[in-house]
Amino acid sequence: MEYKYINTDYLDSVSGGDPDIICEIVGLFREQAVEITAEMKLLFGSGNYKSLGLLAHKAKSSVSIMGMNDLAAMLKTFELQARDGKELHLYESYIARFEKDTLAAIEELDDLLSRQVNGN
Repeated sequence: MEYKYINTDYLDSVSGGDPDIICEIVGLFREQAVEITAEMKLLFGSGNYKSLGLLAHKAKSSVSIMGMNDLAAMLKTFELQARDGKELHLYESYIARFEKDTLAAIEELDDLLSRQVNGN
């Protein structure tokens, strides 16, 4: 499988190539992606844009460790806009992209873990 969303080189450098650490990082990413997506939707729905900007900052850190640089750049833009309450019409698309890209990354990470277990 060719990985479109994650950067395995970056993940290897962060983990030192240790499969147990990679597994732990993937588990944390999976949990955070689901939690962050739900919280983004909640904050957007309630109009709490300042907190949404802070959450985008947290999300940026999570995706950066997976080498998802394009998504991290989008989250930086989202963070700055949301903290200032600007470009509100873009927020739903940012949240949708975060959800889509992190779900796709999780599929790739599951494949990566499977290959490690099977020695491929």
